[in-house]
Amino acid sequence: MEALQKPQIICHSEKVINYSVHDVKWIPCSAKFVALGGKANGSGIAEIYTLTTEGIEKVSEFATRDHFKCSTFEASSLRNRHLATGDFSGRLQVWDLEDTIWPVYKTTAHTSIINAIDGVAGASAGCGAPEIVTGSRDGTVMVWDVRQKDTPVAKFIPSTEASARDCWSVAFGNSYNNEERVIAAGYDNGDIKLYDLKTMSLRWSKCVKNGVVGLQFDRKNIPMNKLVATTLESKIFCYDVKTKHPKKGYACVTEKAHASTVWSVKHLPQNREIFMTTGGAGSLCLWKYTYPNKRVEQDADGIPYGVAGELSNLQNSTLSEQPISSFDWCVDKLGLAVCCSFDQTIRILIVTKLNLY
Repeated sequence: MEALQKPQIICHSEKVINYSVHDVKWIPCSAKFVALGGKANGSGIAEIYTLTTEGIEKVSEFATRDHFKCSTFEASSLRNRHLATGDFSGRLQVWDLEDTIWPVYKTTAHTSIINAIDGVAGASAGCGAPEIVTGSRDGTVMVWDVRQKDTPVAKFIPSTEASARDCWSVAFGNSYNNEERVIAAGYDNGDIKLYDLKTMSLRWSKCVKNGVVGLQFDRKNIPMNKLVATTLESKIFCYDVKTKHPKKGYACVTEKAHASTVWSVKHLPQNREIFMTTGGAGSLCLWKYTYPNKRVEQDADGIPYGVAGELSNLQNSTLSEQPISSFDWCVDKLGLAVCCSFDQTIRILIVTKLNLY
């Protein structure tokens, strides 16, 4: 009975597809989602699906010459719902899903595959410009404004070509007014770097020893609160980025889960203290962060430093024998989610009892 009091992760529907799927995203304000990947001949494909009483049904599709790797709707308004994609050739493209013959914006952003992409719709939040950030195997992190063609508005590059590290993950944060904005970037050598777009400088750097596969702030449009990083070797790092000590840096709580690579992290849109992580063994873990009684203490010199809270595992579930490479919550329906895995399967999930937390 006690187990039934916990949230349950239920696979509502699943569909096997005939290509390698790398990313899935819910289309805002709809019962549809998009799945992106590539076929065996090297071409990229994006398919739009909808939920019906019969299960998952395909609505439409479009193709490009290169595999899609990552995508985001976050840089677009809810009215336009444009999808920004990064592909294996280093191209950034923005698509109107109502008319996919030509992208509404495209640029060859990088010299190698775009591993990660994130967006922030400043126009809809009233907090700065709508921007897209891309991280690539070439070691560079670029910020794009779709109103400015071909040239990035910001570029963070390694000091030398020899020091370039594969950038595996990027995330926007701290976008609570027109001036402030930061980017978190994770690299294959375990580096996490926090870039400040206001001062165009490195705000913080930390090496967690294992490659950083996933990064996400609990919310983008508030002053920095928490940042979760997922890595190789089963580790999850949750940083309290509200208070930074000049020597100790940010407080952190670490957990080990999945017994494999932790591929991604996604915070619940309706509750920023709950997030889901996906694992290389086809597993899902649902977590809740609990704040300490006092988030800030003072050291012997009177300098404030942060105090880390606790992570509790609410539920685990194994859906596949292959890694779950992408996961996305539905913003409009509490507990509804979609994920994809290396076994070429997309799954619709329902997570129950989230309203109790």
